Amino acid sequence: MADLLWTPSEERVKKANMTALIERVNRDNSLSLGGYDDLYQWSIDNPEKFWETIWREIGIVSSAPWESILSEPRMPGAKWFTGARLNFAENLLRYRDDNTALVSVREGGVVDGELTYAELYDNVSKLAKYLRGAGVTKGDRVAGFMPNRMETVVAMLAATSLGAIWSSCSPDFGFKGVMDRFGQIQPKVLISCDGYFFKGKALDSLGRVKEVVTSIDSIERVLIVPFASERPEISDIDKAALWSDALSGEGGEIEFAQLPFDHPLYIMYSSGTTGVPKCIVHGAGGTLIQQVKEHIYHCDLRRDDTIFYFTTCGWMMWNWLVAALFVGAKLVLFDGNPAYPDAGVLWKTAQELGITHFGTSAKFISLVEKEGMKPGKEYDLTKLKVVMSTGSPLSVENFHWVYDEIKEDLQLASISGGTDIISCFMLGSPIDPVYAGEIQKRGLGMKVEAWNDEGKPVIGEKAELVCSAPFPSAPIHFWNDPDNEKYLDAYFNDFPGVWRHGDYIEITERGGVIVYGRSDATLNPGGVRIGTAEIDRQVEAFEEVVDSIVVGQRVDDDVRVILFVVLREGMTLDDDLTGRIKKQIRANTTPRHVPAEVIQVADIPRTLSGKKVELAVTKTIHGEEVKNKDALANPGALDYFKDLDELKV
Repeated sequence: MADLLWTPSEERVKKANMTALIERVNRDNSLSLGGYDDLYQWSIDNPEKFWETIWREIGIVSSAPWESILSEPRMPGAKWFTGARLNFAENLLRYRDDNTALVSVREGGVVDGELTYAELYDNVSKLAKYLRGAGVTKGDRVAGFMPNRMETVVAMLAATSLGAIWSSCSPDFGFKGVMDRFGQIQPKVLISCDGYFFKGKALDSLGRVKEVVTSIDSIERVLIVPFASERPEISDIDKAALWSDALSGEGGEIEFAQLPFDHPLYIMYSSGTTGVPKCIVHGAGGTLIQQVKEHIYHCDLRRDDTIFYFTTCGWMMWNWLVAALFVGAKLVLFDGNPAYPDAGVLWKTAQELGITHFGTSAKFISLVEKEGMKPGKEYDLTKLKVVMSTGSPLSVENFHWVYDEIKEDLQLASISGGTDIISCFMLGSPIDPVYAGEIQKRGLGMKVEAWNDEGKPVIGEKAELVCSAPFPSAPIHFWNDPDNEKYLDAYFNDFPGVWRHGDYIEITERGGVIVYGRSDATLNPGGVRIGTAEIDRQVEAFEEVVDSIVVGQRVDDDVRVILFVVLREGMTLDDDLTGRIKKQIRANTTPRHVPAEVIQVADIPRTLSGKKVELAVTKTIHGEEVKNKDALANPGALDYFKDLDELKV
């Protein structure tokens, strides 16, 4: 039985936006829903009523009403809010006052820029006029090769105000990684910083920008944002101008293009670790209504809150964070290494900027815990109300650590969804308790189930995460996939008409969710399915272990479990530590989980968004080629997994 770690106070429940939503649904439908679980069930039983209620309650701005809320209720191909006309940027720029909208924080915790909502609107207006003058119109692609800064938000809003499609990747991508993404979508405009900072060093971007511009014929204009230098030298980059030139004109009222609910808004990219990344196209209306639902109700975000999420512009959490402008909150944009010059920099930022909603990854929480930090004692986190974690499953031990060492009275919202839906399947509920190791609830309006191999929903068992009913934020299509072949193969081949996400989960009796890792990385020793996160959770308990990854090695007609560990600097894996690790795993899981080999390596390969890549390691240990190493943040780490004596059988 999972430990109860936090229960919201009666006052907090009473004031929650979620409680107000329950009361609204009860009044409008003559119901007596008693809490979140009742509301969730009503939301999936009555999808049209639910999403209409969300539209009206959050106040989406549209120039034409919808004719039907859900037509063709199937997956894929469901049509939401047919007939409605709206603009994504217009909805995020609903405020034009002197409240702070954006704060840019440079590596090391240095605040180097702020924009009020009025200034944000003015900057977007100026850039939109510039882009219109450059010939940008609806359907064109505008690409950002940018750090997480205010200018990136301005660029996205200006592009989408015109009906253009925004796509971005972070400046730490190599040339091939950029070409694998932007080369597919053929942008008309490229916006880039001259460089970026990482671990105290200024790193140049202009060399790669020049290569990209030379290689992509569709690019007609390049805008360079000074960041690493005051006035970068751009004379040798074709079609280039400085950001200041683009914003030198007059602002004024923005002419927001009024577009259908499913007009393309973003192009996101799959991780690309198994081939060229898939280009996932998300619609404006579905992204808007889903993300704002999550901010207002699941995060209980309000106008006077300050929200931060550590992310790059190559991860969907950047797109998710920016949607908080709809609420009118203050957004903190951090660029650089979150542990430079030390692991306290983000907590110091939280203290100085009064962050109420702090978002990070499970990896960062584990790092801070292993550093021995006590953020709640070392920093003033009085205003902190919510800690959000995603990227990988958060261990039971880290759940406890958050409440022991950060703050007793806060909502720990472990969340899970992905680039594929640009939102969450499972996330927090501010009116419900937090239990160790569990995501609090499934998202409102998301018919999330755990299906066994027979395609039957199960409770209290490990099974495939599926969504068995349409939802607004499903991708509208993949780029350059005219017959939907790649799209269908990605999500609908296993269970036709039902979204299979690729995660291995358990839905508990109380409605919580435990994530066991990617189902494509699930191990099957002796035919027993094991989620890699089950083993990771046990290994993370060891102070000696900094990082780990679990894969399966094919032996004869079976699979054996192999555990790789990264130890603290100067430490070497010995028989004693190996024995203790195996004993811990056996005691807290099953004998099937115990690895056949525990092997020390110097680094664990991860994607640019920080996720472990079990499939790449699996290929490497079997002598198979990993084709797209540019999708990795540290491709050299794969060399540690080649030709290991311990794997010779």
